[in-house]
Amino acid sequence: MNFAPWQRSVFEAAHGSLAEGRLGHALLLVGPEKMGKGEVAAILAKRLLCASPAADGLACGQCRSCRQFEAGTHGDFSRVGFEPNDKGDKLRSEITVDQIRRLGQWFALTPQLGGAQVALIEPAEGMNHAAANALLKTLEEPSPGRFLLLVCSAPGRLPATIRSRCQRLEFRLPAKEQAEAWLRSQGHAEADIGAALEAARGHAGLAADWLAQGGLALRRQVRGDLDAVGNGKSGPVEMAQRWLGDEQAALRLRFAADLAQDALSRRLGARPPEKGGLTAPGDFSKLSAWYDALNRVRGQLSAPLRHDLLLAGLLREWRTMLLEDRKEGVAR
Repeated sequence: MNFAPWQRSVFEAAHGSLAEGRLGHALLLVGPEKMGKGEVAAILAKRLLCASPAADGLACGQCRSCRQFEAGTHGDFSRVGFEPNDKGDKLRSEITVDQIRRLGQWFALTPQLGGAQVALIEPAEGMNHAAANALLKTLEEPSPGRFLLLVCSAPGRLPATIRSRCQRLEFRLPAKEQAEAWLRSQGHAEADIGAALEAARGHAGLAADWLAQGGLALRRQVRGDLDAVGNGKSGPVEMAQRWLGDEQAALRLRFAADLAQDALSRRLGARPPEKGGLTAPGDFSKLSAWYDALNRVRGQLSAPLRHDLLLAGLLREWRTMLLEDRKEGVAR
């Protein structure tokens, strides 16, 4: 396994606890998205099930347990996540109480290979209230050789009663130099690494994803779109429909919010001036409110609302704020 530096530190901490007999039966792997938490959890699960682990702490990859794990047929490993809805046309937006009850029944079975049983729940914050309550029974009645791995990007959405019963394994953003070195090792162009890390606020995993998927180009496009709306070259309604017209809608809104936040930071002197940056409104309070409203729309994209009208209204407000600035000669 070619661990990223932040993944290696987490795995080594878990392996050290396991070697010393201090590994909890419930582990909470927490940190920002795109940090590889799920991958590390799966590697740890494979190790916990392995009959002949290697000296470096990883699974051997050769025993019967490892072969079944790789084939996805291991009877003593259970993965819980979003299941298809009743129509089968898309995934549910939450993990249900029935799923957690089935997991509790599964944990009560005798392990098929005579070793450990390991369950992985991802995303753990996706459990609804009833599911989280049902999980407490499993957490409160630990059994030897039973392990529960919870992968979570928003631990604040988990009940404190669950968090307090888990051993926490935290994924932290790496130092800038370490992040840059890792991105180089992944084959990304040197000229783009700095810009990607800056846009991702130092999040190397997110920067790598954007570099691989064209995220930087999309961010530049969003900046140009905001300028076009602001100077009257594009209409708010047409732009809103274009932004929401494909699967990248949430990312466009994120970039728009990030660009507004950057403008706020520059206005406060927290970030240096940016050559060729976004021309943003000069009214601090209005820009702050616009930023909050845009994030609310982004958070509601899955709700049955007229997002095009909401977004068009915000883009119209963006143009109005810039027009007011031009009248006063303060647009920057």
